[in-house]
This record gives sequence, structure tokens and C-alpha cells, in this order.
Amino acid sequence: MTWERELEELRKREEFANQMGGPEKVGRQHSRGKMDARARLAELCDDGTFREIGKIAGKGHYDDDGNLTGVTPAPFLFGKALINGRPVVATADDFTIRGGAADAGISRKMVQAEKMAHELKLPIIRMIDGTGGGGSVKTLEQIGATYIPAVPGWGDVVQNLDTVPVVALALGPTAGLGAARTVASHYSIMVRGLSQIFAAGPAVVDGLGDAYKGPADHQQAKEDLGGSEIHTRNGVVDDEVGSEAEAFARARHFLSFMPEHVGQLARRSLCTDPVHRREDALIDLVPRDAKAVYSMRRCMEMVFDQGTVFEIGKNWGRACITALARLDGWPVAVLASDPSYLGGSWEAKTSEKVERFIKLADQFRLPVVHLVDNPGFMIGREAEMAGTIRYGVQAMNAVYKATVPLASIVLRRAYGIAGSAMSNAERFQYRYCWPSGDWGSLPIAGGLEVAYKSDLEAAEDPAAELEAIRARLDKVTSPFRSAERFNVEDIIDPRDTRPLLCEFADLAWRKLAAEA
Repeated sequence: MTWERELEELRKREEFANQMGGPEKVGRQHSRGKMDARARLAELCDDGTFREIGKIAGKGHYDDDGNLTGVTPAPFLFGKALINGRPVVATADDFTIRGGAADAGISRKMVQAEKMAHELKLPIIRMIDGTGGGGSVKTLEQIGATYIPAVPGWGDVVQNLDTVPVVALALGPTAGLGAARTVASHYSIMVRGLSQIFAAGPAVVDGLGDAYKGPADHQQAKEDLGGSEIHTRNGVVDDEVGSEAEAFARARHFLSFMPEHVGQLARRSLCTDPVHRREDALIDLVPRDAKAVYSMRRCMEMVFDQGTVFEIGKNWGRACITALARLDGWPVAVLASDPSYLGGSWEAKTSEKVERFIKLADQFRLPVVHLVDNPGFMIGREAEMAGTIRYGVQAMNAVYKATVPLASIVLRRAYGIAGSAMSNAERFQYRYCWPSGDWGSLPIAGGLEVAYKSDLEAAEDPAAELEAIRARLDKVTSPFRSAERFNVEDIIDPRDTRPLLCEFADLAWRKLAAEA
């Protein structure tokens, strides 16, 4: 006697699960330009490596004799998989079943996925498409009562943020808990035109009498309320991409820089880019005109291992570029001023971005390289209204609290409190300065006429006197004067930047390995 009958029932139930919400709803999902949950898992993970857990969980349907006639699967799939050959927990909401709402499924599946990640120390990827929360108003009538809101397993979500890399991909309209699950991550992505994020959707907003009145077109209303153009520019989500395939590729790329959990070191990759590569174009990258801009991204391409710069948060906090990259194969976190936006001045959003990124680097033990051209915190009434100094100090505090090695390269300006936030001055300063360096407590141009007001008023020719003062101060502000007093450790030929940073990366990872 065998168990073939039971195995046949298992296969039958698995086939019901494979049908998801049924041909009509799956077809509707595809007609919207969206992949279904199972296709997404297959695309994200290494070929054939996804092993589903709880596949047959759902709501069974039976005839009067108690025989199974069908199963509505739980609208949440998860399991163990490999990404880049390394184990992960991969999850996906199934929008074809009640719009991915958790009330239509078994909440324990979602909880178990989160627990699996931090208990087994595996990165977790959430592919979010739907509310993922308590469901609809209609659910309350079915229950027969209302309830005080609570999110089962949210403590596990919080623990994962402290334990393992968490990646969230918003792949459709995500409201309520779905939006919260997206934001509760280390790296998040939206697909342009496909993803929207909101605390509540347009119908709920209008129903509650909010001033927002979206367009009649439902899709456009969702875009106007919470599209990627909004949330990748306010910092809610890190990046936007043009397709689901691109989202999967970026998720895999991000994880390639990360360790599998806190306490494990990230991995070095094979590097074919010569350590001693010296780019002649670096010599004249920084213009002599102090007001002229240049491309910091071009500098990064010439300094880091070719093809390894992975920028994060390009569309928000734009005065500072944040990226992951490699030096001689070693992964590093990069902060880089962008003089093409606000002259590189840190406003509130940039400071918020820097704080978050430094905390990520410190948590996952990635050495930091800071390419500095910072004229200070943004000034003016709007900057004061935004609370810039508070956000700026929080960014500076994050730099000072970080314990990973940090190297800074001062390309040009470093002024005021923001300039001093380039590194922790209480520690050994692994720092190099280019001959174009210009620093101080405040820009000379901003205080010259005030400081020499009486001299200028007494001069027969104030304009000539002003030029004479400028000429004297130009000599005083030479970076070589700072180097004489060892206020600057080393002034270097810009072409030596890559070799010196590769040396830093080697020493930094030597230190991190000794601590592990």
C-alpha cells in the first residue's frame, strides 16, 4: 500500500496554486504590462533555484461530500532561492488574488518569511504589488466587527532592518501596509508608470474629503497621487526604473555589494582594472573659475573600478551623489559632492540622504570614500524654513558615529560646518587634497567686504583697494599654506587619486577583516 492517492491530491493542490487568481485575472495582470508573481520570482532568482514554502496554503473549496473542488491560494508567495549564487528569502505579492490584500490570505506566511530572513541570516527581497494589509471595508461586514489596527510580525520587519539586507520592489499600486513594507528597506525601487505608493489611494482620499481631487482617469489619478516621479524625488523610494526587468537587475546588483547579514563581510570581486591607472583628464577636471561646474560623475568613472559605480537615490538630495562602487575589487560606499546642483551645498534633503547612506555603510561594514566639493549648508530663508541646520547636523553626527574606515579627497571647496562633516576630525584623517583645494570657515568672497569695510571706506579708490586685498588673500588661501602647517595632510596630483584610494581600500579591508 502506498501514499500515491495523497501525493495525487498534493499535485492537484499545487496545480491550483499555479493558477493563482485564475486565467481571467492573470490575463488582466498581463494586459496592464505587469508580470505575475510566479514569473517575477523566476526572473529575479538564479535559474531554477526558487524553492517555494507554503505553496498549497489558501482557502479550500469543497462540495457537499467534502471533496476538494478548488483552492484560492494565499496572495503571498515566498521561499528560499539563490541570487548571484548566494541564498536569499524571495517574496512576491500576488495581485491577481484580491489585489494582494493580506485579508484574503494567511498572514502567517508573510510573518514566516520575515522570520526566516533574520533567524537564518538571509537577505530578503520583497516584490510588492497591492495593499498587503487588512483588506477592504467589505471585510468588516464579513468579520462582524471592527478592530484596533495591528500588523502581525512587524517586529520581525524591524529586526530584519537591523540584521540583513532588505530590498523592496514596488511593482504596482501599493497602499497602506504595502507602502510601509516598501519603505521599510535598505534599498527600494519603483517602476515608472507601473508603480504607485500612497498611504491611501485616490478613492479613499477623495472619500475622506481631502483637498486632492484627481483626474477622472483612474490610472492617471494614481500617478498624480503617488507615482515614481513623486516618491523618487522626495526620498521615500531610492530609485525608479523603466521596466520590471530593470528592477530585478538593480536588486541583484545592489545585493552583490552587500554581505548576507550584519557581522559578515561583503565579498571582493575579481578586478581587471589596473590599480595604478592614472587618468590625465583628472588634471583639468576642476575649472580654475571658482563658479564653474564640472562633472563629479565623470570623476567617479575615472577613479573607481571601471563599470562598478552603482548610484543610489539619483533624483533626490541631489547635492550629494551616493553610490556603491569597487576599488581593486573591494566594495566601498561613496559620497560625492555634485557642484552642478546648488553648487554642491547641502540642503535638508541632501543631509537626510547623507545620514541614511552613512548609516547603511556603517551597518554593513563598507569603507567610505568621500569626494568633497562642499561650499557649506544651503543658506537663505527657504533653507531656514526647511530646518537645514538640524538635518545637516544629523548627517554630521552620522559621520562621527560611523566606525568604518573613511577616506576623503578634497577636490575643491570645504567650507563651514558642512565642510567639516567630510569626516570625523577626532580620528586619523585619511585625507588627500587636490591643488584646486579651497577651504575655510566661510568663503572669502562672502565675507571680504564686511571684514575690510573700514579699509574700503577710507580708501581713495575702494575698487582698487578691494582688488589689492583679494590679491593678498589669494596667496594666504593657497592650499600649500595649509600644507605647511599640516592642516592638510597631503596635496596630490589628481592623477594619483585612484592608486591612493586602492591603497586605502586594501588597508581598510585589512582592518575590517581583523575585526570580524
